[in-house]
Amino acid sequence: MDSPGLADLLLGAIGLMLVIEGLLPTLNPQLWPRLFEQALQLSDGQIRFMGIASVLGGLALWHLLA
Repeated sequence: MDSPGLADLLLGAIGLMLVIEGLLPTLNPQLWPRLFEQALQLSDGQIRFMGIASVLGGLALWHLLA
C-alpha cells in the first residue's frame, strides 16, 4: 500500500481540525458567544502570541509524529 501524499495528509488534517473545532459549539452552544466576546477583548499582542504558540505547538507535534 502506498503512503498518502501531501495533499491527502493536508486534507485529512484540515478535516480533523474542523471536527475538533465543531465540538465546542455542538456540545455547549451557550458558551460559544461568550468565548468570542472574550476574544474580542484581547490585545493584538495577545492574539499574535496565541497564534505563534499554536503554530509552534503544531510544528512540534508534527516533528514528534514524523
